Amino acid sequence: MSIPSKEEIYAALVERHGVELQKKLENASVAVCGLGGLGSNISIALARAGVGKLHIIDYDRVDISNINRQQYFLEQIGQPKTKALFDTLKRIAPYCEIKMDNIKLSDDNMKDTLSNEGIIVEAFDKPDQKAMLVNYVLENMPDKYLVAGSGMAGLAPSNMITTKRIMKRFYLCGDGVSDVADDVGLISARVLICAAHQAHAVIRIIAGEYEI
Repeated sequence: MSIPSKEEIYAALVERHGVELQKKLENASVAVCGLGGLGSNISIALARAGVGKLHIIDYDRVDISNINRQQYFLEQIGQPKTKALFDTLKRIAPYCEIKMDNIKLSDDNMKDTLSNEGIIVEAFDKPDQKAMLVNYVLENMPDKYLVAGSGMAGLAPSNMITTKRIMKRFYLCGDGVSDVADDVGLISARVLICAAHQAHAVIRIIAGEYEI
């Protein structure tokens, strides 16, 4: 079976989202920094929504320990996460413009890497990497929207995970408390809830809905 045309897919999305919102989504460009439990799920949600341009960034490879919560398949173990997720995203949204950067973000390369996207999503696993990205964007890229995640581990109630507008262009999703060092680590469903909060925050920003 051949895949539907770009026009057919767009028409189906318009039927769900309306003409105005879908046009905004198609014209949007989003960078997802980190392609683990948060970033892989966020990327898929945005691709399914019809976001026109995605910039996926990570330097890691798929590991068997990722399979419990990240959007990869067993046969992709060992592949760079950028390549593995690119292949999956293209199966979902073949006409989405996807840029891959198989790099480790740092203060030295962040400006050049993220300069073309209006919305930046922080989806790292490690607290120091999270802090580095958030601090850099807030200090050096004040025109960008930033959506970050903090606290999604364990078995605490789902409703503890929320989205907060911290500053005019900075949103934070999670419970703000749980940590992977706790007795129960990362559970797929709870990580997915936080990823959905981040993806929906991005969609709301694209739609021009800025209040929480």
